[in-house]
Formats: sequence, structure tokens, C-alpha cells
Amino acid sequence: MDRMLVISGSPHIHAPFSARGAMWRVIFALLPALGCALYYFGIGAAIVSVTAMVGCVAVEYLIARFMMGRKSATFSVSALLTGLLLALNLPSNIPVWIVLIGCVVAIGIGKMAFGGLGCNIFNPALVGRVFLLLSFPQQMTSWPLPEVNRMAYLDASTGATVLSELKTGVISPSGVDLVDEAIGLTGGSMGEVGALALIIGVLYLMVSRVITWHIPVAVVGAVALMTVVAGGNVGVELMGGGLLLGAFFMATDYVTSPMTPRGMLVYGAMIGVITMVIRHYGAYPEGVSFAILVMNGVTPLLNKWFRPRRFGERRVAHVR
Repeated sequence: MDRMLVISGSPHIHAPFSARGAMWRVIFALLPALGCALYYFGIGAAIVSVTAMVGCVAVEYLIARFMMGRKSATFSVSALLTGLLLALNLPSNIPVWIVLIGCVVAIGIGKMAFGGLGCNIFNPALVGRVFLLLSFPQQMTSWPLPEVNRMAYLDASTGATVLSELKTGVISPSGVDLVDEAIGLTGGSMGEVGALALIIGVLYLMVSRVITWHIPVAVVGAVALMTVVAGGNVGVELMGGGLLLGAFFMATDYVTSPMTPRGMLVYGAMIGVITMVIRHYGAYPEGVSFAILVMNGVTPLLNKWFRPRRFGERRVAHVR
């Protein structure tokens, strides 16, 4: 019987589980954050989450089946995960039609345009999120207030985020209640509330060895160091905005992040630096999404600069 060599695209995971298994674990790790969003934002969070997940799966199936003429890769659960991450990056009162546009951009442009699973350069969920932010800034920056009316959707009461108030000088860092930040009693996207829920999820990912510590620690460490140097409040910078969601669940994406530990450390540190520069000197109060996308583009260079040594290879100094 002839043997057939099967060559597949990335991600290539050296672990006791498949790429599909890893993605299911990430979805499971996001359930505490999703539960927190459903508790605080109610029906709006449910509508946005279901729309984003179903929309991403449907868009991937339609593109794969009718435009690329091949079987859809939805069995990998990647589209479902992309939809969940996209939803957690959105306000809970955003209209359904805007969510669906985000699904088309995230899957169609951010993923399938590059060839599908394992071929994309940029994180698809962030491609969709940034496109919506630039195209619909009013809807994307109207943040529902938690626990006001859980049955409200499009007409939910809104307010500014902590980072927005800090940037405009409405409040000072010392006036921020870190306990409220930790448990989710602040406005923001669905994935920005409840820092403790995100930390629970990332602990599960690390214990189950889905991700390593390099990228999250580098991101958080760079932000904390720059905050200390600037004389700011470390707790506010770490728990405010989407830093934890980005550092733990999106910057660690297998396909768009570096392969080696040293590359991961540089990658994560630069995400932290760019985030802080945008937060304090840019037009937007938050910069995590932009920072991750910028470093996604630098990942091929980091993989080239920090190539792993092949088994049996000796390092030889080049003398000129």
C-alpha cells in the first residue's frame, strides 16, 4: 500500500491535543468573561455574541463553499472562536447589521483572503474590530453601563470608559476604583469588564499548556514598567481597557505570533510599548488592538531574527 505524505499549514502544535482541541480550550477559557458580560449587559451581550459567532461560521462556510470551491474548515472551530473574540471586543448595544459587517471583514478579509486557517498574517477578530472602529466610531465608542437595565439593547444607557475619562482629565488615576475594575463594574466592551474573569481563563490556558507565559508576561511587564517610569497607576493601566483580553487571548494566537521564546518576549514587549504610546500620545484612549496588529506584521521578521537552532547544529562565530 502506498504511503501518502500529508503537508498542512500552520499552526503546528507540539502538544497532546490538536489545533481544534486547543481552540476549544480557548473558548472554554473565555466562558468566565462571556458569563461576566452576560451578567452585566444582559440581552444585548447575548444578541451580539450569538450574532458574531453564527455570522463568522456562516461567512467562512459560504466563502469556502462558493468562492474557493473547497470544504469549509469550520471543523477546526476557528470561525467560532473568531466570532467570540470579535463579540468580546464590541459594545453590547451595537446593532446586529454592524456586527455582521465585522464578521465579513474578520473572516473574509482577515482570514480567507490569505488562504484560510493557518495562512492569515493578522488576527482576524482584531481586523474586524479595527475596521468597525474606523468605519463606525460613534457606535463603537458608545459604551453601555453595567447593571443599569439588563433587558435594554439598542437603547441601553451609555457612558465613558475609565481610559477615556483619564485621557480627557475627567478623573485622575487615584480616583479609579480598582475593585470595580476587577469585578466589572465599569463601562467598556464586553471583554473589557471583569479582569478577574479573564485571569481565571488565562490560568486555565497556562495550566493546560495551551499558551506559554512569554507573551502575556512581556506585554504586562512592558506596560507596568512604562507606567512606573511615568509615575502612573499600574493597576489602572493593566485592568483598564482591553489589555488583559488582548495580551492573554489575542496576542498569543498561534498563527500570528512568533515561534521562539525570545521572539515572543520581544513581540510582547513591543505590544506593551506601542499600547502605552497610543494611550498617552495618540488620538484613541486605547491602543491594544492597533499594537497587536502592528506586531502581527512584524512576526515574520521576528521568526527570521530569532530562528531556533536545529537539532545537532553547532553555533559557529563568523569572522570577517
